[in-house]
Amino acid sequence: MSGAATLEDRLGAAESIAVARRALGAEEDAWIVGGAVRNAILGEEVADADLAVPAGREQDAARAIAGESGGVAFALSERHATWRAIESGKGWHVDVTALRAPRIEDDLRQRDFTVNAVAVALAGGEPVDPTGGVSDAERRTLRATAEEALLADPLRLLRAPRIAAAHSLEIDPVTQVMIGSLAPSAADAAGERQLAELRQMIGGPEPMRSLSLMQALGLTPVVLPELAATRGVIQNPNHHLDVHDHTLAVLGEWLSIEADLESFDAAQADRIEEFLAEPLADEMSRGQALRWGALFHDLGKPDTREEREGTVTFIGHDRVGAELIEGICRRLRTSRALSDHLQGLALHHLRLGFMIWERPLGLERVYDYLRATEPVGADVTLLSVSDRLAARGSGPLASEEMVGAHLDVAREMLAEALAWHAEPPRPPLSGEELRAELGVEPGPRMGEILERLRAAAFAGEVPDRASAMALARRLASE
Repeated sequence: MSGAATLEDRLGAAESIAVARRALGAEEDAWIVGGAVRNAILGEEVADADLAVPAGREQDAARAIAGESGGVAFALSERHATWRAIESGKGWHVDVTALRAPRIEDDLRQRDFTVNAVAVALAGGEPVDPTGGVSDAERRTLRATAEEALLADPLRLLRAPRIAAAHSLEIDPVTQVMIGSLAPSAADAAGERQLAELRQMIGGPEPMRSLSLMQALGLTPVVLPELAATRGVIQNPNHHLDVHDHTLAVLGEWLSIEADLESFDAAQADRIEEFLAEPLADEMSRGQALRWGALFHDLGKPDTREEREGTVTFIGHDRVGAELIEGICRRLRTSRALSDHLQGLALHHLRLGFMIWERPLGLERVYDYLRATEPVGADVTLLSVSDRLAARGSGPLASEEMVGAHLDVAREMLAEALAWHAEPPRPPLSGEELRAELGVEPGPRMGEILERLRAAAFAGEVPDRASAMALARRLASE
């Protein structure tokens, strides 16, 4: 960065900061801190902002900012005396936190990394930089302000790989040693806080580097021991990598597909992109959750590996993996929706591969697949593509012919799965009609008949009401 003027230009261009300045005027002891200043120094876009104000004034400041923007303000953390002002229409927010010390310099010294420990008065002026954060940012170095800062909050250990990866920073060697020695304490952070950091890493711009840094810093065995356990687990000849490296390769393949949907399936690229952008759960889109699915889909392999007569198998690893995922999600305190989704991806990631031998697929077989995988049919179909592309061993399933066949079937199935997702098929008759005309009472039997009718309608076997009723009559008499 060339100087304070450049920093001021970048900060001043952010609407969040412009609104805060209008709302609070030249209020003394109000400071822009944290990520906004860091991003401005690094030459990156500034969207959200963090302000530090004297204790007791955070609520009033947040409400003033919300009032200026026509948004809302609410308490974000009572423990850390933080309020958030949000303007939902513009997509930015301002977090207002109480100063941790009477002087801004002492507040900054208590922060995690030097690049996050630079402040600029809300009214403007020279940066306050007691730990050398500006110099570190210019050298693109991530350095802890002090070992005590890492000891103060174990979550800061996870922030290091997340910040370094997201902002193309190299972690200072001394800081690497500190984090490595303290790594076991990363598990002490509350599960939902670990989830927030992992969500940003895996769903962020550089998930592969984030995971590499986590491993190098000794954090993976602490935070995701199930993933660490896959290292060194040798597979059958269809795979050229152990389970751990195969898992990362699957994620890498998915990232490549995600970045160029046109090359994968030009005819459906727009539909796939819209599908992946849908909000799913826990502040994740379906696309971001699919990254987690790629990372977790083979977690059951270490516990199911068997070697018989020179053949390696992992029978049941889909089911065992789902059980492990449930435990991870419980530990990270995810929503039930995300847990169920990720478990579904693990449970069903093998299904499409078994269907390659059944080509061409009839509508009945397509229906069976989509019903079995509902509601993750489209998601797990995409995952299966990445899984197959990442298996490049010498076995028959890894041949170019078999990989090509899998991709062809996946594209065909994906079209059906996306249509199913948009509008799931319905039985051509209702339960009330079955009861009124055939005397079928509500219960398991009615459910079975309705499901058979839905499958027949999907396959085109009952094109009108009369044929649907004839089938229902026959089923009711069985």
